[in-house]
Amino acid sequence: MKQTLLQEKYPVFHLEISKEETSLKDVDAVILALRTKIDGEAHVADICVFDHYAHTKSFDGEIRSDIVAAKNLVFCFGYKLPDPRVLAVRPRSIGVVDCGDRFVISFLEAPMEIATKKMEDWCKALADRKAA
Repeated sequence: MKQTLLQEKYPVFHLEISKEETSLKDVDAVILALRTKIDGEAHVADICVFDHYAHTKSFDGEIRSDIVAAKNLVFCFGYKLPDPRVLAVRPRSIGVVDCGDRFVISFLEAPMEIATKKMEDWCKALADRKAA
């Protein structure tokens, strides 16, 4: 997993997983695997899945040629609510993109280290799902 600054200001973690490295075959399978992780956490709420690809395609928006599917899994860590402004960085989202031969998984660094660590662990576990 790599951490980069997107547009020189957004701390983004991203991981590329070759389809040969995982038994997961499509974006929906990756989302389901991540939802299983969320469901196993008492303080994390699954909110929805947003089909970014379908949304952008619906108005003939620009989509990079190797992207065949792109969805965001939206959820929220509910450990504490210390300040009204924290809602500006919630809920969390993990992006899952199918680029044909690989998945690109990404998320924005969370203000809580425990949330960032859990998301990183969930994403890394996707590559450990070897085909049987």
